[in-house]
Amino acid sequence: MSLSRFIEEQISKAIGEGLFDNLKGAGKPLNLDDYFNTPEEQRIGYSLLKSGNIIPPEVEMLKEIKELKQQLASCSDESNRKQLRQAVNEKQLGLDLILERYKRKK
Repeated sequence: MSLSRFIEEQISKAIGEGLFDNLKGAGKPLNLDDYFNTPEEQRIGYSLLKSGNIIPPEVEMLKEIKELKQQLASCSDESNRKQLRQAVNEKQLGLDLILERYKRKK
């Protein structure tokens, strides 16, 4: 049995068992704009991160900074505001260092 025939049988079997019925985005067209707008040498890496639901550290830091700034905007206690400002500054510095390292590698 050829490999392609084996694969076709496995796919048919999975369809028959309903394994593809509740996939994310089922019935919707694929949007490949992001894929083709990404430089070719980075596509596989980004695809792996996305499919594994892995968030790069700099993206996680951006989210944390945003959350801290939102807390700061709604905070009325001056001592808490001071701590939040310090936390924002520390996170921003860490992010800036990471981004600077990326620039130097290029």
